[in-house]
Amino acid sequence: MPSAEMTPASTHEPEPVRPGAAEPVRPTGEDEIARAGSELIGGPLGRRALLGTSWWTPVRVVALVAIGMFALGMVQKLPCYDSSWFFGASSQYTHACYSDIPHLYQGRGFADHLVPYFDKLPDDMSGGMGYLEYPVLTGVFMEVASWLTPHSGGIQHQEQWYWFVNAAMLMVCAVIIAVCVARTHRRRPWDALLVALAPAFVLTATVNWDLLAVALTAAGMLMWSRSRPVAFGVLLGLATAAKLYPVFLLGPLFVLCWRAGKWREFGQAVAGTAIAWFVVNAPVMLFAFQGWSKFYTFSQERGVDFGSFWLIWAQNSSNPPSTGFVNTAAMVLVVLCLLGIAALTFTAPRRPRFAQLAFLVVAAFILTNKVYSPQYVLWLVPLAVLARPKWRDFLIWQAGEIAYFLGIWMYLAYTTSGDAHKGLPTHGYHWAIVLHLAGTLYLCAVVVRDILMPERDVVRRSGDDDPSGGVLDGAQDVFVLGAAAHPPRHAAHIDVPQVDWGRPLPSSPESRSL
Repeated sequence: MPSAEMTPASTHEPEPVRPGAAEPVRPTGEDEIARAGSELIGGPLGRRALLGTSWWTPVRVVALVAIGMFALGMVQKLPCYDSSWFFGASSQYTHACYSDIPHLYQGRGFADHLVPYFDKLPDDMSGGMGYLEYPVLTGVFMEVASWLTPHSGGIQHQEQWYWFVNAAMLMVCAVIIAVCVARTHRRRPWDALLVALAPAFVLTATVNWDLLAVALTAAGMLMWSRSRPVAFGVLLGLATAAKLYPVFLLGPLFVLCWRAGKWREFGQAVAGTAIAWFVVNAPVMLFAFQGWSKFYTFSQERGVDFGSFWLIWAQNSSNPPSTGFVNTAAMVLVVLCLLGIAALTFTAPRRPRFAQLAFLVVAAFILTNKVYSPQYVLWLVPLAVLARPKWRDFLIWQAGEIAYFLGIWMYLAYTTSGDAHKGLPTHGYHWAIVLHLAGTLYLCAVVVRDILMPERDVVRRSGDDDPSGGVLDGAQDVFVLGAAAHPPRHAAHIDVPQVDWGRPLPSSPESRSL
Protein backbone atom coordinates (compact mmCIF):
# COMPACT_ATOMS: atom_id res chain seq x y z
CA MET A 1 0.00 0.00 0.00
CA PRO A 2 1.47 3.41 -0.90
CA SER A 3 2.54 5.47 2.06
CA ALA A 4 1.72 9.13 2.55
CA GLU A 5 5.32 9.91 1.71
CA MET A 6 4.78 8.71 -1.84
CA THR A 7 2.12 11.26 -2.72
CA PRO A 8 3.00 13.68 -5.53
CA ALA A 9 5.29 16.46 -4.39
CA SER A 10 3.59 19.16 -6.43
CA THR A 11 0.03 20.34 -5.85
CA HIS A 12 0.15 23.09 -8.45
CA GLU A 13 -1.21 20.91 -11.23
CA PRO A 14 -2.29 17.28 -11.65
CA GLU A 15 0.45 14.79 -12.42
CA PRO A 16 0.17 12.03 -14.99
CA VAL A 17 -0.55 8.55 -13.73
CA ARG A 18 2.71 6.67 -13.50
CA PRO A 19 2.53 2.92 -13.86
CA GLY A 20 4.11 1.21 -10.89
CA ALA A 21 5.03 4.54 -9.29
CA ALA A 22 4.05 3.28 -5.83
CA GLU A 23 6.55 0.44 -5.92
CA PRO A 24 10.05 1.15 -4.58
CA VAL A 25 12.88 0.42 -6.97
CA ARG A 26 15.11 -2.50 -5.98
CA PRO A 27 18.65 -1.77 -7.25
CA THR A 28 19.45 -5.50 -7.25
CA GLY A 29 16.63 -5.94 -9.74
CA GLU A 30 17.96 -3.44 -12.28
CA ASP A 31 21.74 -3.21 -11.69
CA GLU A 32 24.02 -6.19 -12.27
CA ILE A 33 26.81 -4.76 -10.10
CA ALA A 34 24.42 -4.17 -7.20
CA ARG A 35 23.04 -7.67 -7.68
CA ALA A 36 26.51 -9.21 -7.53
CA GLY A 37 27.50 -7.11 -4.53
CA SER A 38 24.36 -8.10 -2.64
CA GLU A 39 25.67 -11.66 -2.43
CA LEU A 40 27.89 -10.46 0.41
CA ILE A 41 24.77 -9.90 2.55
CA GLY A 42 22.60 -12.78 1.41
CA GLY A 43 21.64 -11.97 -2.16
CA PRO A 44 19.10 -9.72 -3.91
CA LEU A 45 15.91 -8.58 -2.22
CA GLY A 46 13.01 -10.82 -3.19
CA ARG A 47 9.86 -9.59 -4.87
CA ARG A 48 7.75 -10.67 -1.89
CA ALA A 49 9.94 -9.07 0.75
CA LEU A 50 7.92 -7.19 3.38
CA LEU A 51 9.27 -3.68 2.91
CA GLY A 52 8.54 -1.04 5.51
CA THR A 53 7.56 -3.55 8.21
CA SER A 54 10.91 -3.49 10.02
CA TRP A 55 12.90 -0.88 11.91
CA TRP A 56 15.57 -1.37 9.24
CA THR A 57 14.14 1.08 6.73
CA PRO A 58 16.33 2.06 3.75
CA VAL A 59 17.01 5.54 5.17
CA ARG A 60 18.15 4.14 8.52
CA VAL A 61 20.35 1.54 6.85
CA VAL A 62 21.92 4.21 4.64
CA ALA A 63 22.54 6.46 7.66
CA LEU A 64 24.22 3.66 9.62
CA VAL A 65 26.37 2.68 6.65
CA ALA A 66 27.41 6.32 6.23
CA ILE A 67 28.44 6.48 9.90
CA GLY A 68 30.39 3.23 9.62
CA MET A 69 32.22 4.26 6.47
CA PHE A 70 32.99 7.71 7.89
CA ALA A 71 34.50 6.00 10.94
CA LEU A 72 36.70 3.92 8.64
CA GLY A 73 37.85 7.14 7.01
CA MET A 74 38.83 8.44 10.44
CA VAL A 75 40.80 5.26 11.07
CA GLN A 76 42.63 5.83 7.78
CA LYS A 77 43.88 9.12 9.24
CA LEU A 78 45.24 7.39 12.35
CA PRO A 79 48.94 7.43 11.29
CA CYS A 80 48.74 11.20 10.89
CA TYR A 81 46.72 11.66 14.09
CA ASP A 82 49.42 9.86 16.07
CA SER A 83 52.46 11.57 14.60
CA SER A 84 52.61 12.39 10.88
CA TRP A 85 50.82 15.74 11.15
CA PHE A 86 53.43 16.86 13.64
CA PHE A 87 56.74 15.16 12.81
CA GLY A 88 58.29 15.04 9.35
CA ALA A 89 56.99 16.97 6.36
CA SER A 90 56.56 14.03 4.01
CA SER A 91 55.22 11.35 6.39
CA GLN A 92 51.64 12.67 6.19
CA TYR A 93 51.84 12.36 2.41
CA THR A 94 53.36 8.88 2.24
CA HIS A 95 50.56 7.66 4.53
CA ALA A 96 47.98 9.57 2.38
CA CYS A 97 46.36 10.92 5.54
CA TYR A 98 46.90 14.68 5.19
CA SER A 99 44.25 17.08 6.50
CA ASP A 100 44.10 20.88 6.54
CA ILE A 101 42.17 20.85 9.82
CA PRO A 102 44.94 20.35 12.43
CA HIS A 103 47.40 22.59 10.56
CA LEU A 104 45.02 25.54 10.35
CA TYR A 105 44.09 25.36 14.03
CA GLN A 106 47.26 27.28 14.81
CA GLY A 107 47.92 28.65 11.32
CA ARG A 108 44.65 30.61 11.27
CA GLY A 109 44.70 31.83 14.84
CA PHE A 110 42.16 29.54 16.52
CA ALA A 111 44.74 28.36 19.04
CA ASP A 112 45.33 32.01 20.02
CA HIS A 113 41.60 32.88 20.21
CA LEU A 114 41.79 35.27 17.24
CA VAL A 115 38.39 36.12 15.77
CA PRO A 116 38.13 35.07 12.09
CA TYR A 117 37.86 37.97 9.61
CA PHE A 118 38.13 40.61 12.36
CA ASP A 119 41.62 39.89 13.72
CA LYS A 120 44.51 40.05 11.30
CA LEU A 121 46.78 37.02 11.35
CA PRO A 122 50.52 37.52 12.01
CA ASP A 123 52.58 36.80 8.90
CA ASP A 124 54.76 34.23 10.63
CA MET A 125 51.61 32.33 11.65
CA SER A 126 49.66 32.40 8.38
CA GLY A 127 52.45 32.54 5.82
CA GLY A 128 51.37 36.03 4.79
CA MET A 129 47.70 35.10 4.29
CA GLY A 130 46.55 37.95 6.53
CA TYR A 131 42.99 36.74 7.13
CA LEU A 132 41.04 33.49 7.03
CA GLU A 133 40.60 32.57 3.37
CA TYR A 134 37.27 30.71 3.72
CA PRO A 135 33.67 31.90 3.22
CA VAL A 136 31.87 33.17 6.30
CA LEU A 137 29.73 30.15 7.19
CA THR A 138 32.73 27.83 6.94
CA GLY A 139 34.61 30.25 9.19
CA VAL A 140 31.76 30.03 11.70
CA PHE A 141 31.94 26.23 11.55
CA MET A 142 35.70 26.36 12.21
CA GLU A 143 35.23 28.80 15.08
CA VAL A 144 32.52 26.71 16.76
CA ALA A 145 34.82 23.68 16.57
CA SER A 146 37.56 25.71 18.26
CA TRP A 147 35.17 26.63 21.10
CA LEU A 148 34.55 22.92 21.67
CA THR A 149 38.27 22.12 21.63
CA PRO A 150 40.02 21.93 25.01
CA HIS A 151 42.64 24.68 25.11
CA SER A 152 44.76 22.90 27.69
CA GLY A 153 47.91 20.88 27.17
CA GLY A 154 50.43 21.23 24.37
CA ILE A 155 49.67 22.42 20.86
CA GLN A 156 49.82 18.88 19.47
CA HIS A 157 47.17 17.76 21.95
CA GLN A 158 44.96 20.71 21.02
CA GLU A 159 45.34 20.09 17.29
CA GLN A 160 44.39 16.44 17.76
CA TRP A 161 41.29 17.46 19.65
CA TYR A 162 40.45 20.13 17.05
CA TRP A 163 40.57 17.55 14.25
CA PHE A 164 38.48 15.11 16.30
CA VAL A 165 35.81 17.73 17.09
CA ASN A 166 35.66 18.79 13.44
CA ALA A 167 35.44 15.13 12.37
CA ALA A 168 32.45 14.61 14.68
CA MET A 169 30.70 17.67 13.25
CA LEU A 170 31.53 16.62 9.69
CA MET A 171 30.16 13.13 10.39
CA VAL A 172 26.79 14.76 11.09
CA CYS A 173 27.08 16.50 7.71
CA ALA A 174 27.90 13.18 6.01
CA VAL A 175 24.80 11.52 7.48
CA ILE A 176 22.64 14.47 6.42
CA ILE A 177 23.96 14.13 2.87
CA ALA A 178 23.25 10.40 2.69
CA VAL A 179 19.75 10.76 4.20
CA CYS A 180 18.83 13.68 1.92
CA VAL A 181 19.93 11.74 -1.17
CA ALA A 182 17.93 8.72 0.03
CA ARG A 183 14.80 10.85 0.41
CA THR A 184 15.16 13.03 -2.70
CA HIS A 185 14.25 10.23 -5.11
CA ARG A 186 11.37 8.79 -3.12
CA ARG A 187 11.22 5.48 -4.93
CA ARG A 188 15.00 5.02 -5.03
CA PRO A 189 16.24 5.33 -1.41
CA TRP A 190 18.81 2.56 -1.87
CA ASP A 191 20.71 4.67 -4.41
CA ALA A 192 22.07 6.62 -1.45
CA LEU A 193 24.25 3.62 -0.61
CA LEU A 194 26.44 4.88 -3.44
CA VAL A 195 27.07 8.02 -1.38
CA ALA A 196 27.69 6.14 1.86
CA LEU A 197 30.04 3.60 0.24
CA ALA A 198 31.85 5.94 -2.17
CA PRO A 199 35.60 5.37 -1.59
CA ALA A 200 36.60 8.92 -2.49
CA PHE A 201 33.92 10.24 -0.12
CA VAL A 202 35.37 8.23 2.75
CA LEU A 203 38.98 9.20 2.02
CA THR A 204 38.43 12.95 1.63
CA ALA A 205 35.66 13.64 4.18
CA THR A 206 38.02 15.14 6.80
CA VAL A 207 40.61 16.71 4.51
CA ASN A 208 38.82 20.05 4.72
CA TRP A 209 35.43 21.53 5.64
CA ASP A 210 33.62 21.02 2.31
CA LEU A 211 31.03 18.61 3.75
CA LEU A 212 29.21 21.55 5.36
CA ALA A 213 28.38 23.12 1.98
CA VAL A 214 27.62 19.70 0.46
CA ALA A 215 25.17 18.88 3.28
CA LEU A 216 23.34 22.21 2.90
CA THR A 217 23.17 21.71 -0.88
CA ALA A 218 21.80 18.17 -0.50
CA ALA A 219 19.18 19.41 1.96
CA GLY A 220 18.27 22.19 -0.45
CA MET A 221 17.79 19.73 -3.31
CA LEU A 222 15.55 17.65 -1.06
CA MET A 223 13.42 20.74 -0.41
CA TRP A 224 13.20 21.47 -4.13
CA SER A 225 12.10 17.89 -4.80
CA ARG A 226 9.28 18.49 -2.30
CA SER A 227 8.19 21.61 -4.22
CA ARG A 228 9.40 24.01 -1.54
CA PRO A 229 11.35 26.61 -3.54
CA VAL A 230 11.74 29.12 -0.69
CA ALA A 231 13.29 26.52 1.63
CA PHE A 232 15.48 25.39 -1.25
CA GLY A 233 16.65 28.95 -1.82
CA VAL A 234 17.42 29.55 1.85
CA LEU A 235 19.48 26.35 2.10
CA LEU A 236 21.26 27.10 -1.18
CA GLY A 237 22.09 30.60 0.08
CA LEU A 238 23.54 29.12 3.27
CA ALA A 239 25.51 26.60 1.20
CA THR A 240 26.90 29.42 -0.94
CA ALA A 241 27.90 31.22 2.25
CA ALA A 242 29.98 28.13 3.06
CA LYS A 243 31.42 27.45 -0.42
CA LEU A 244 31.02 29.14 -3.78
CA TYR A 245 29.99 26.21 -5.99
CA PRO A 246 26.34 25.74 -4.80
CA VAL A 247 25.24 29.00 -6.44
CA PHE A 248 25.91 27.35 -9.81
CA LEU A 249 22.77 25.23 -9.29
CA LEU A 250 20.65 28.29 -10.03
CA GLY A 251 21.88 28.09 -13.64
CA PRO A 252 20.30 24.72 -14.52
CA LEU A 253 17.23 25.66 -12.50
CA PHE A 254 16.86 28.80 -14.60
CA VAL A 255 16.82 27.00 -17.94
CA LEU A 256 14.61 24.17 -16.65
CA CYS A 257 12.06 26.62 -15.24
CA TRP A 258 12.22 28.54 -18.52
CA ARG A 259 11.43 25.39 -20.50
CA ALA A 260 8.59 24.49 -18.11
CA GLY A 261 7.35 28.04 -17.51
CA LYS A 262 7.86 27.85 -13.73
CA TRP A 263 8.99 31.44 -13.25
CA ARG A 264 7.24 32.02 -9.93
CA GLU A 265 9.02 29.12 -8.26
CA PHE A 266 12.37 30.12 -9.75
CA GLY A 267 11.94 33.67 -8.46
CA GLN A 268 11.20 32.36 -4.98
CA ALA A 269 14.32 30.20 -5.09
CA VAL A 270 16.53 33.11 -6.19
CA ALA A 271 15.06 35.42 -3.55
CA GLY A 272 15.60 32.84 -0.81
CA THR A 273 19.19 32.29 -1.93
CA ALA A 274 20.05 35.98 -2.04
CA ILE A 275 18.45 36.80 1.31
CA ALA A 276 20.01 33.86 3.16
CA TRP A 277 23.46 34.60 1.73
CA PHE A 278 23.18 38.29 2.60
CA VAL A 279 21.98 37.69 6.17
CA VAL A 280 25.01 35.48 6.87
CA ASN A 281 27.57 37.72 5.14
CA ALA A 282 26.28 41.21 5.94
CA PRO A 283 27.62 41.54 9.51
CA VAL A 284 31.13 40.51 8.52
CA MET A 285 30.97 42.46 5.27
CA LEU A 286 29.99 45.65 7.08
CA PHE A 287 32.35 45.49 10.05
CA ALA A 288 35.34 43.52 8.69
CA PHE A 289 35.29 44.02 4.95
CA GLN A 290 38.98 43.32 4.41
CA GLY A 291 38.74 40.00 6.23
CA TRP A 292 35.45 39.13 4.53
CA SER A 293 36.83 39.81 1.06
CA LYS A 294 39.93 37.66 1.58
CA PHE A 295 38.21 34.54 0.20
CA TYR A 296 37.35 36.33 -3.04
CA THR A 297 40.68 38.09 -3.52
CA PHE A 298 42.59 34.91 -2.70
CA SER A 299 40.54 32.94 -5.25
CA GLN A 300 41.28 35.56 -7.88
CA GLU A 301 45.00 35.93 -7.13
CA ARG A 302 45.74 32.24 -6.61
CA GLY A 303 47.95 30.86 -9.35
CA VAL A 304 47.65 27.61 -11.25
CA ASP A 305 47.59 24.88 -8.65
CA PHE A 306 47.18 21.15 -8.04
CA GLY A 307 44.86 18.91 -9.99
CA SER A 308 44.04 21.04 -13.04
CA PHE A 309 44.97 20.58 -16.68
CA TRP A 310 46.38 24.10 -16.40
CA LEU A 311 49.07 22.68 -14.12
CA ILE A 312 50.06 20.09 -16.72
CA TRP A 313 50.39 22.89 -19.24
CA ALA A 314 52.38 25.12 -16.87
CA GLN A 315 54.79 22.36 -15.82
CA ASN A 316 55.45 21.26 -19.39
CA SER A 317 55.88 24.70 -20.94
CA SER A 318 58.88 26.98 -21.11
CA ASN A 319 56.40 29.87 -21.09
CA PRO A 320 53.68 28.94 -18.56
CA PRO A 321 50.40 30.88 -18.67
CA SER A 322 50.02 33.82 -16.32
CA THR A 323 47.44 33.88 -13.53
CA GLY A 324 45.50 36.61 -15.32
CA PHE A 325 45.34 34.61 -18.54
CA VAL A 326 44.22 31.46 -16.72
CA ASN A 327 41.51 33.37 -14.81
CA THR A 328 40.12 34.75 -18.06
CA ALA A 329 40.46 31.52 -20.03
CA ALA A 330 38.89 29.44 -17.26
CA MET A 331 35.96 31.84 -17.08
CA VAL A 332 35.48 31.70 -20.85
CA LEU A 333 35.60 27.91 -20.84
CA VAL A 334 33.08 27.53 -18.04
CA VAL A 335 30.73 30.04 -19.71
CA LEU A 336 30.96 28.07 -22.96
CA CYS A 337 30.16 24.89 -21.03
CA LEU A 338 27.16 26.56 -19.40
CA LEU A 339 25.89 27.78 -22.77
CA GLY A 340 26.27 24.25 -24.13
CA ILE A 341 24.29 22.86 -21.18
CA ALA A 342 21.58 25.48 -21.77
CA ALA A 343 21.36 24.52 -25.45
CA LEU A 344 21.16 20.86 -24.45
CA THR A 345 18.32 21.68 -22.05
CA PHE A 346 16.19 23.43 -24.66
CA THR A 347 16.80 20.94 -27.48
CA ALA A 348 16.71 17.62 -25.61
CA PRO A 349 13.80 15.38 -26.64
CA ARG A 350 12.55 15.41 -23.04
CA ARG A 351 13.32 18.00 -20.44
CA PRO A 352 16.48 16.93 -18.56
CA ARG A 353 16.22 16.08 -14.91
CA PHE A 354 17.36 18.73 -12.44
CA ALA A 355 20.01 16.44 -10.92
CA GLN A 356 21.48 15.71 -14.35
CA LEU A 357 22.03 19.38 -15.13
CA ALA A 358 23.24 20.16 -11.60
CA PHE A 359 25.92 17.49 -11.95
CA LEU A 360 26.99 18.74 -15.39
CA VAL A 361 27.27 22.36 -14.25
CA VAL A 362 29.36 21.60 -11.16
CA ALA A 363 31.51 19.16 -13.15
CA ALA A 364 32.11 21.85 -15.79
CA PHE A 365 33.32 24.23 -13.09
CA ILE A 366 35.64 21.57 -11.65
CA LEU A 367 37.06 20.54 -15.03
CA THR A 368 37.86 24.10 -16.12
CA ASN A 369 39.02 25.50 -12.79
CA LYS A 370 42.69 26.32 -12.12
CA VAL A 371 42.81 24.14 -9.02
CA TYR A 372 41.33 20.80 -7.99
CA SER A 373 41.83 19.90 -4.35
CA PRO A 374 41.13 16.21 -3.62
CA GLN A 375 38.14 17.01 -1.39
CA TYR A 376 36.33 18.72 -4.28
CA VAL A 377 35.08 15.26 -5.27
CA LEU A 378 32.65 15.63 -2.35
CA TRP A 379 30.78 18.29 -4.33
CA LEU A 380 30.01 15.80 -7.09
CA VAL A 381 29.25 12.57 -5.21
CA PRO A 382 25.59 13.26 -4.24
CA LEU A 383 24.89 14.94 -7.59
CA ALA A 384 26.41 11.99 -9.47
CA VAL A 385 24.25 9.53 -7.54
CA LEU A 386 21.07 11.48 -8.33
CA ALA A 387 22.10 12.06 -11.95
CA ARG A 388 23.28 8.55 -12.86
CA PRO A 389 22.51 5.93 -10.17
CA LYS A 390 24.33 3.16 -11.99
CA TRP A 391 26.97 1.28 -9.99
CA ARG A 392 29.28 0.50 -12.93
CA ASP A 393 29.58 4.09 -14.12
CA PHE A 394 29.84 5.43 -10.59
CA LEU A 395 32.67 3.03 -9.72
CA ILE A 396 34.55 3.83 -12.94
CA TRP A 397 34.48 7.49 -11.96
CA GLN A 398 35.46 6.69 -8.38
CA ALA A 399 38.46 4.69 -9.59
CA GLY A 400 39.81 7.82 -11.30
CA GLU A 401 39.25 9.85 -8.14
CA ILE A 402 41.05 7.30 -5.95
CA ALA A 403 43.98 7.35 -8.38
CA TYR A 404 44.10 11.12 -8.06
CA PHE A 405 43.80 11.01 -4.26
CA LEU A 406 46.82 8.73 -4.05
CA GLY A 407 48.64 10.58 -6.82
CA ILE A 408 48.61 14.02 -5.22
CA TRP A 409 49.89 12.77 -1.87
CA MET A 410 52.62 10.68 -3.48
CA TYR A 411 53.62 13.68 -5.58
CA LEU A 412 53.82 15.88 -2.47
CA ALA A 413 55.84 13.15 -0.76
CA TYR A 414 58.23 13.24 -3.72
CA THR A 415 58.64 17.02 -3.56
CA THR A 416 59.11 17.13 0.23
CA SER A 417 61.40 14.13 0.75
CA GLY A 418 64.55 15.96 -0.30
CA ASP A 419 67.19 14.07 -2.22
CA ALA A 420 65.52 10.74 -1.39
CA HIS A 421 62.71 11.55 -3.85
CA LYS A 422 60.33 9.00 -2.35
CA GLY A 423 56.99 9.16 -4.08
CA LEU A 424 55.56 10.03 -7.48
CA PRO A 425 57.54 12.26 -9.87
CA THR A 426 55.96 15.07 -11.82
CA HIS A 427 55.09 13.09 -14.97
CA GLY A 428 53.44 10.38 -12.83
CA TYR A 429 51.35 13.00 -11.06
CA HIS A 430 50.25 14.36 -14.44
CA TRP A 431 48.89 10.91 -15.29
CA ALA A 432 46.94 10.94 -12.03
CA ILE A 433 45.40 14.28 -13.08
CA VAL A 434 44.53 12.80 -16.48
CA LEU A 435 42.77 9.86 -14.81
CA HIS A 436 40.72 12.23 -12.68
CA LEU A 437 39.78 14.34 -15.70
CA ALA A 438 38.99 11.28 -17.83
CA GLY A 439 36.79 9.72 -15.15
CA THR A 440 34.80 12.92 -14.67
CA LEU A 441 34.45 13.44 -18.43
CA TYR A 442 33.27 9.84 -18.81
CA LEU A 443 30.48 10.34 -16.26
CA CYS A 444 29.53 13.64 -17.92
CA ALA A 445 29.33 11.88 -21.29
CA VAL A 446 27.05 9.18 -19.88
CA VAL A 447 24.75 11.79 -18.32
CA VAL A 448 24.59 13.72 -21.61
CA ARG A 449 23.76 10.48 -23.42
CA ASP A 450 20.91 9.88 -20.95
CA ILE A 451 19.58 13.36 -21.68
CA LEU A 452 19.69 12.85 -25.44
CA MET A 453 18.41 9.26 -25.17
CA PRO A 454 16.12 9.27 -22.11
CA GLU A 455 15.25 5.62 -22.65
CA ARG A 456 18.79 4.92 -21.35
CA ASP A 457 18.17 6.88 -18.13
CA VAL A 458 17.71 4.34 -15.33
CA VAL A 459 15.56 6.75 -13.30
CA ARG A 460 13.09 7.30 -16.11
CA ARG A 461 13.10 3.66 -17.14
CA SER A 462 11.77 2.80 -13.68
CA GLY A 463 8.70 4.98 -14.23
CA ASP A 464 9.65 8.40 -12.87
CA ASP A 465 9.98 11.68 -14.74
CA ASP A 466 12.09 13.99 -12.56
CA PRO A 467 11.82 12.95 -8.89
CA SER A 468 14.29 15.64 -7.81
CA GLY A 469 12.53 18.25 -9.94
CA GLY A 470 9.73 19.26 -7.58
CA VAL A 471 7.37 21.48 -9.56
CA LEU A 472 9.18 20.39 -12.72
CA ASP A 473 8.28 16.74 -12.16
CA GLY A 474 5.74 15.79 -14.81
CA ALA A 475 5.26 19.41 -15.90
CA GLN A 476 4.47 20.30 -19.50
CA ASP A 477 6.94 22.27 -21.59
CA VAL A 478 6.15 25.80 -22.73
CA PHE A 479 9.41 26.62 -24.51
CA VAL A 480 11.63 24.34 -26.56
CA LEU A 481 14.07 24.75 -29.41
CA GLY A 482 14.80 22.81 -32.58
CA ALA A 483 14.35 19.06 -32.52
CA ALA A 484 12.78 19.10 -29.04
CA ALA A 485 9.52 20.22 -30.65
CA HIS A 486 9.32 16.93 -32.59
CA PRO A 487 11.35 14.34 -30.69
CA PRO A 488 11.77 10.85 -32.14
CA ARG A 489 9.40 8.27 -30.77
CA HIS A 490 12.07 6.37 -28.84
CA ALA A 491 13.03 9.55 -27.01
CA ALA A 492 9.55 10.85 -26.30
CA HIS A 493 8.21 7.53 -25.03
CA ILE A 494 9.95 5.02 -22.86
CA ASP A 495 8.83 1.48 -23.50
CA VAL A 496 8.38 0.48 -19.86
CA PRO A 497 6.38 2.24 -18.63
CA GLN A 498 5.03 4.20 -21.60
CA VAL A 499 4.54 7.66 -20.18
CA ASP A 500 4.74 10.87 -22.16
CA TRP A 501 6.11 13.62 -19.95
CA GLY A 502 7.82 16.86 -20.76
CA ARG A 503 6.30 17.32 -24.24
CA PRO A 504 4.85 20.62 -25.43
CA LEU A 505 1.05 20.69 -25.36
CA PRO A 506 0.01 20.88 -29.03
CA SER A 507 -3.20 22.71 -28.21
CA SER A 508 -1.73 25.08 -25.65
CA PRO A 509 -1.53 28.66 -26.90
CA GLU A 510 1.45 29.33 -24.64
CA SER A 511 3.51 26.50 -26.09
CA ARG A 512 6.01 27.64 -28.63
CA SER A 513 9.05 26.20 -30.34
CA LEU A 514 11.64 27.35 -32.82
